[in-house]
Amino acid sequence: MGTITIRGIDDEIAMALKKQAKKENTSINSIVLKIVKESLGLRKKGRTVTYTDLDHLAGTWDEKDYTEFQNRVADFEVIDENLWK
Repeated sequence: MGTITIRGIDDEIAMALKKQAKKENTSINSIVLKIVKESLGLRKKGRTVTYTDLDHLAGTWDEKDYTEFQNRVADFEVIDENLWK
């Protein structure tokens, strides 16, 4: 296995690599290898999509919150028979 030195990494790239490494809980070197392999077609990009937009809500509702939510959306459960004739 060879070693390559990459020159010209600016602060923006360095921060993006560090952020991605932290997000994937891996090293910067692993991230760079992954990017190089994917861009050269030596490895397919992963298709796993992780959604985190509602994670802060998971497991936070108590019975009162649930009841309030059900009461507020109850109108959406009603079918207007006249609209379906």
